Amino acid sequence: MLKQKPTFEAIAPNFGHSYTYQKFDEHRLNKNNIWHYHPEIELVYVNGGTGKRQIGSHVSYYTDGDLILIGSNIPHCGFTDALTGNTSETVVQMKMDFLGSDFFNIPEMKKIETLFESASGGIAFYGKTKKKIGEKMEILEYQTDFQRLLSILNILNELGNSKEFKLLNAEGFSMETDIKDNDRINVVFNFVKNNFKEEISLEEMSDMVSMTIPSFCRYFKKITNKTFTQFVNEYRLVHASKLLAEKPMSITEVCFESGFNNFSHFNKSFKAFTGQNPSEYRNQLKTVLQ
Repeated sequence: MLKQKPTFEAIAPNFGHSYTYQKFDEHRLNKNNIWHYHPEIELVYVNGGTGKRQIGSHVSYYTDGDLILIGSNIPHCGFTDALTGNTSETVVQMKMDFLGSDFFNIPEMKKIETLFESASGGIAFYGKTKKKIGEKMEILEYQTDFQRLLSILNILNELGNSKEFKLLNAEGFSMETDIKDNDRINVVFNFVKNNFKEEISLEEMSDMVSMTIPSFCRYFKKITNKTFTQFVNEYRLVHASKLLAEKPMSITEVCFESGFNNFSHFNKSFKAFTGQNPSEYRNQLKTVLQ
């Protein structure tokens, strides 16, 4: 079995810039799809399409694009792949102090400072905010460096004023302790990502990070606010949501393809997680996507 080393992503702004701006489309796919982390705050706009959002211990499924703000050093996964069906993906990354350490102390920046604090667990924006800010992010491509910087400040200020958002790790995700913890949790997350269709034992996981089973369980709960079993089950259920939306498979096939080996347990877990049974979920999504 492949043990995937966690990735610390070193992001160097383009020469002469205080931030990094990238745009991906069908000709240039974003290939950074393993769990990784970096000190930069990241704002991502996915134009259209459906896929998984995986930030900290939060895993969910988005439809009709996504607008997400991810705080410093929180592990996350790529949001798009060849099957997402999005038109493009725009990514802006900047350090907390990208405008100087005192810049955020001025009164006019209070909203952005508060926004950055809220982003420590990841924020997803929806509704008119997603559409309006998404359009502003797409236009960055055609602006000069200085216009782009002003636009980024304007975008952040509007996000700070928006009420159309959801905190993704509202129940807490704590990475304040140590970068070593970040490496360790990324080993766990990457292993689950690659092996969630198989049986994953606590013994196997605790061995992998050189801990006893009880200390691994305490450690995982302390950082993610979830039990390891809960995290793996949620990962499987989000994968099932993705298959129900994207593949013409039977619900039984979806169940086994998502790592569940008991159909009634899958049905019960799916309903508890989404509020609907798998066939209701699929039918409702068809209506939304049409």
